[in-house]
Amino acid sequence: MSKKSLVMLVLVLCLGLVITGCPKKTVLKEEPSVKKAEEPVAEREKAAKAEEERAAREKELARIREEEAKRAKEKEFEKSLVAKKEPGITGEVFESKMLKDIHFDFDKYDIRPGDAEVLKENASLLMKNPGVKIQIEGHCDERGTVEYNLALGERRANSARRYLISLGLTGDRISTISYGKEKPLDPGHNEEAWAKNRRDHFIVLSK
Repeated sequence: MSKKSLVMLVLVLCLGLVITGCPKKTVLKEEPSVKKAEEPVAEREKAAKAEEERAAREKELARIREEEAKRAKEKEFEKSLVAKKEPGITGEVFESKMLKDIHFDFDKYDIRPGDAEVLKENASLLMKNPGVKIQIEGHCDERGTVEYNLALGERRANSARRYLISLGLTGDRISTISYGKEKPLDPGHNEEAWAKNRRDHFIVLSK
């Protein structure tokens, strides 16, 4: 065999090996699987569950904080109670600086807007302390007869009672009494003193 023929034979053999070793690449279409279709749904369900758990935790934390704040308010109110020097008609009674007085115009017993806000604050405090009962004292200035001022003081106390009940307090927690002009806060004989004395004062009957 000639050298030229040998070279041709080697080239043919190499070409055959190349053709045999490189089969035609077949492209297969990937069929969608049920598993891949379910993956986004599962992820969404997992995220939704995580969100529900997060919201539940936040709600529980908010409830705990609210309970703690309520207990703190109750303790603050209890600490504010001071026994009055003279006993009330039902025995020992208590004063609290957290229960604020309201005031009235001369010869009037209607609740003024500013005093309505004070009553709302008192009502909120009492709602947080459901075991507390109060008595509303109606007071007047020194002008007018004893009988007239006793009646006016009673109307003032009842006005405050009705307003507190309208805010959600139960009537069995609120009693009233009128002192008329018998117990002035300020003993002066001028308009400044009279304005202070035309008031409803709130005392605690039980803790």
